[in-house]
Amino acid sequence: MAELSHEKLTWLYTTMYRIRRFEETMLEQTFKGNSMGVTHPSDGQEAVPTGICAHLTEKDWIGSTHRGHGHCIAKGLETDRMMAEIMGRSTGQCKGKGGSMHIADFSKGMLGANAIVGASVPLAVGAALTAKYRGNENESIGVSFFGDGATSQGVVHESMNLAAIWKLPVIFACENNGYAEATPAWYAVSTDDIAARAEGYGIPGVSVDGMDVFAVYDAAEQAVARARNGEGPTLLDLKTYRYHGHFHADDPKKYRKPEEEAAYKERDCLKLFEDRVTKQKLMTAKELSGIRDEIEKEMEHAVEFALESPMPGEEELYSDVYVNYSNPVAGLR
Repeated sequence: MAELSHEKLTWLYTTMYRIRRFEETMLEQTFKGNSMGVTHPSDGQEAVPTGICAHLTEKDWIGSTHRGHGHCIAKGLETDRMMAEIMGRSTGQCKGKGGSMHIADFSKGMLGANAIVGASVPLAVGAALTAKYRGNENESIGVSFFGDGATSQGVVHESMNLAAIWKLPVIFACENNGYAEATPAWYAVSTDDIAARAEGYGIPGVSVDGMDVFAVYDAAEQAVARARNGEGPTLLDLKTYRYHGHFHADDPKKYRKPEEEAAYKERDCLKLFEDRVTKQKLMTAKELSGIRDEIEKEMEHAVEFALESPMPGEEELYSDVYVNYSNPVAGLR
């Protein structure tokens, strides 16, 4: 385990627990009918974005997936504005227009969640190319989060090949939760070890226990250092698990075995963290409890903020779009 300061340990636990409670609270609100559209929870996978984003700054860029709430939170987005966005409110992160699958904040280096499978990869590569072109890869790198289901997308292979050729400062973070919707990775992916695919591009490929935030932190530290030092990309195969279904109304018991779910519940990233830091006397149970209490208050505020926020006005239909619909001819010029 890396030697981490008390401040960093606190950040890691706070971020993971914030993601967990945001997802659970978001699901509660979705089932109450308060969200707009479907929602894709990432509870269980908290260690991955937390361990990676612990090394990033607002000058670094990340590309996300349809399951992107955890990435947003780990990159520093506010949970009240995220909750408002999911509820389609005008105070939302994207004025209520993007919803759960399209939350973005360029000021934080968050290129956005993305409903297109694998689409985060070329976005992160583009950000990395920009950084290299400008000569500031030592302070601005790209990180792409994508799932095991995206590893068969052509654009993913093209992007990895391009990044390897030009030694771009980018990290390919595969959140391998074992399922692409209901299709298991063992059925749809040609290898048990996605990290092995990196060899074909001449870049490092590392398999990581994605349920252990310390393992993720250590692997990400090396990958980030490579990127900032001009040594090129790294592929991280982060083996993790989502505790809920593909989306809020999906029942995973139709395609996952109970013993599999139970085994991963025993390896909950929060539980692993709590056990390790308390046994090693790095943090106390009282400290951890205090963090959880503060997050509970934060979630209550987020829901209250969102529910009390107004819906966007009709005039918002014509703002933040490329075409000027009030003057179609002008919009086509």
